[in-house]
Amino acid sequence: MKLRAAVILAAGEGSRLWPFNEVRQKCAFPIAGVPLVRRLAEDLVRLGVGEVAVVVGPGEASVRHALHGLVPQPLIVRQPAGTTGSASAAVAGIGALPGEPEAVLILHGDLCTSPDNLRALVDAAEAADCQAAALVQPLGAERSGDWICAATSGGRLEGVWGHPRGGSQRLAGAYVFRQDAFAALRDNPGLVTGVEVGGMPPLEADLAASLQLLLDDGVEVLAVEATGFHVDVDRPWHLLEANARLLEHLSSQLEGDRIHPTARVDDSAEVKGRLMLGPGACVGRRCVVGGDLWLGAGASVTNGAILKGRAHLGPEAVVRDHALLGENGSLGRAALMGHGAEMDGVVLERAYLYHYCEISGVVGAAVDFGAATVCGTLRFDDANPAHLVKGRREVPPSDGGCSFFGDYSRTGVNSIIMPGVKVGIYSCVGPGVLLKEDLPNRTLVQVHQELETKPWGPDRYGW
Repeated sequence: MKLRAAVILAAGEGSRLWPFNEVRQKCAFPIAGVPLVRRLAEDLVRLGVGEVAVVVGPGEASVRHALHGLVPQPLIVRQPAGTTGSASAAVAGIGALPGEPEAVLILHGDLCTSPDNLRALVDAAEAADCQAAALVQPLGAERSGDWICAATSGGRLEGVWGHPRGGSQRLAGAYVFRQDAFAALRDNPGLVTGVEVGGMPPLEADLAASLQLLLDDGVEVLAVEATGFHVDVDRPWHLLEANARLLEHLSSQLEGDRIHPTARVDDSAEVKGRLMLGPGACVGRRCVVGGDLWLGAGASVTNGAILKGRAHLGPEAVVRDHALLGENGSLGRAALMGHGAEMDGVVLERAYLYHYCEISGVVGAAVDFGAATVCGTLRFDDANPAHLVKGRREVPPSDGGCSFFGDYSRTGVNSIIMPGVKVGIYSCVGPGVLLKEDLPNRTLVQVHQELETKPWGPDRYGW
């Protein structure tokens, strides 16, 4: 079997990623400047997979934009109306591929994963005489109840369980189906039947149930463990994990500096990492670069700015005037950090941290922070705050204390955002507001203070 075709699934609503799913399909969210779905498609090209179909649904325009100019251009397939779930999307994608592919690599489009994981899955599937293969991953600190888990033994899948109370591995969103297993996708039962008593699986044709159908038929399904970094971007805090893991991976691939002839590094700058500088990029006077640094075309770090560790700045992004960017910081195109601003996390294009503020988390496109906006990151009891995800309380294993600002939101001066709070798109946190709860989309919250005015003067002091 030789694998030459793939289907990327990018048709879901991605509502667990709120507020970042509102203006884009979550697969189009950029990690280190490249949308998730585009990075996957580029990895497939490097793997020699020449035929790629991308299945879209809500947010189709953002997926098309993310793939614009990619060569070869993937096929864009709309998931048929009235169908839901990854198995139905996979069937639509396979049906759009030219000819009759011998086997198909099926990927969830929201994966941020090492190309080595995809290579390992493809190599194992090509070498083994089996109808299907699945990438699996140890759960680590995450709860098994948040994922579809996998039972494995001796490199084979033994069972699939939806959101169980116990589990050590989960399905990792990457699969190979041989042509003689396509029927299991088509004949999916329409929900994950492998749940504990009392479990309530949604009526959705999840691809995991097709794997279980193969197992029920006595078909061997290969289980390939992810050995490189792998993040399934499903909740807002996963964006921070994906960004950090990807930058760490990119650092591991560097062999030395790569500085464009038109880029400039001032002699007074303190540089502790390797420099990847695009045309016209600049590291200016008295700046500190604490790790590997990627600067896009025209990006600059100037006038005493500090980068605490590795960092990625997109084209025309600016960190200046003693601003401080934390370890694994990422700024999108034309984002700006000005005098005294501090940022830990991910900032998308054209967001402005113009003057003195302290932000930690994920910042959407064109967010404007008022001076002295502060994000709290620790509760008094040091516990991770609980988040509401589609109405369900979840406690993240990490980065739960960060704040998350939806695209085109803004804050007024002296606003305070408490740990774990999310601000919806097109929303505004007014001056002096202490925000303790998530702010819905398209909402303004303001402070109304009560003032008492009375006569005052020297006579009040006995004159």
